[in-house]
Amino acid sequence: MMSFNFSLSAFLGTVQSRLQPSWARNLRVGQRIGLFQKRSWQQLICFTVATIACFLVIPPPAWASLTDDRYDGEIFALYAGNGSLVPPKVKLADSIQQGKPAILVFYIDDSRDCKQFSSVVSQLQANYGRVANFLPVRVDSLPIQADYEPTEAGYYYRGYVPQTVVFDQKGQVKLDEIGQVSFEAIDDSFRQIFDLLPRAESLELKRRKVNEVSTELVPQP
Repeated sequence: MMSFNFSLSAFLGTVQSRLQPSWARNLRVGQRIGLFQKRSWQQLICFTVATIACFLVIPPPAWASLTDDRYDGEIFALYAGNGSLVPPKVKLADSIQQGKPAILVFYIDDSRDCKQFSSVVSQLQANYGRVANFLPVRVDSLPIQADYEPTEAGYYYRGYVPQTVVFDQKGQVKLDEIGQVSFEAIDDSFRQIFDLLPRAESLELKRRKVNEVSTELVPQP
């Protein structure tokens, strides 16, 4: 008897649903679609809020800058546009053995002074790169030892950056300066080494802007 009542109830429910007008059935379908859309909008809103929260929590990326002491990457490639300077092609001992003038530049990548000085070194290489060895040395790459030989870069490091040391053909120091040495000062040292005309008697050069961080020297019209 219970089985009969259950079947009869199911039969009556099916008949009732079929006898309902189409608008009633469409109303129920619309209610279900509306509920689905409401949940979709809720999920979208939650996802958007979570995304914004991530951007607020995660710090923004650091932008390269010439005016701070933040590490941005290799300074000669980034600020001087000259990745060929590092690593040096030869060591100081090899340069002295070759009897070739050299310029030794001590630097670190997270120093504003070194960043700004990198373009000067690049311009010097443009003028003297074929006749002199350029040896940029990151100070944290110097081996830690009690003593250095005069043929080792660490022998000349004085604990500050940037530091520029210019050697003649015999390995004698002709310039040893700390800080952002001017292009003209180093150029004068090279002029003496190569027995070139003094600046006052040669073609005057003028700085021309290449990009936001670099300049080059060109003849003044």
